[in-house]
Amino acid sequence: MSKAFASQGDLSEKKTSFTEIGEGLYAFTAEGDPNSGVIIGDDSVMVIEAQATPRLARKVIEAVRSVTDKPITHLVLTHYHAVRVLGASAYGAREIIMSDAARAQVVERGQEDWDSEFGRFPRLFQGHEEIPGLTWPTTTFSDRMTVWLGNRRVDIMHLGRAHTAGDAVVWVPDQEVMFTGDIVEYHSACYCGDGHYQDWGNTLDEILAYDPASIAPGRGDALVGREMVARAVANTRDFVESTYNAVARIAARGGTLEEATAAVRAACDPKFADYAIYEHCLPFNIGRAWDEARGIETPRIWTAERDQMMWKMVQG
Repeated sequence: MSKAFASQGDLSEKKTSFTEIGEGLYAFTAEGDPNSGVIIGDDSVMVIEAQATPRLARKVIEAVRSVTDKPITHLVLTHYHAVRVLGASAYGAREIIMSDAARAQVVERGQEDWDSEFGRFPRLFQGHEEIPGLTWPTTTFSDRMTVWLGNRRVDIMHLGRAHTAGDAVVWVPDQEVMFTGDIVEYHSACYCGDGHYQDWGNTLDEILAYDPASIAPGRGDALVGREMVARAVANTRDFVESTYNAVARIAARGGTLEEATAAVRAACDPKFADYAIYEHCLPFNIGRAWDEARGIETPRIWTAERDQMMWKMVQG
């Protein structure tokens, strides 16, 4: 009998932290669960990442209320994944911002992604009955846009493909702080199932070009200070390249998916096996790397059935 899906057994509550990473800037983190970010402007607040449900979103709102009573007017969603966007209704924000490409992915695969993620990670969807439906942006952009929270400038940019085709980052120039979504992780496995491996490194270079003093990553602890930022970006790059290169070598010589899985285990287990959601991500990461190495440009849509097929294969 095959093992239960990695995250189906992960039911323990995670400890949350609310870390100031610049003046009026905060990272809401939860031991490897999806992070959110907070930007406090002169008269209003922007939140980055909605969380998976309104119930989880209210934990972020509670943290915001511990430092300000200003209204939450803007919600930025760095990409379309259900665990990031389906809590949006709790904020009552007048603007919900996504890239054009991220909105297109909601159209193309938003419901399938919701169904798939719900089956993979039941703990994150406690209280799912409150979700009113797919989350749609009120505002989209192609390459970049600027929002002014009073006198505080916030730049929202698409620097390139990485975790998804529509990834956005949020840059606060007055503090040199960036919110990267899942392009950068810290002691958490990168989820690459909808990613673009061969573009990811270039997008990390684009982030480093801003020389951020601090970063709120997609998962893991807040990255405070340039040294910690550099380590986390290098580690993210290593994770992505180690996974893809192991698979690409097998694909190039006409090997099998099972051989590619063994190659990823050999390359990545010694370095990353203790990272948050490592086992959870493996089937998706290997599946996408296998496709990309064989020339499939657009990530295939994950369904609950495909999830289980890949999980059983990876577990042997």
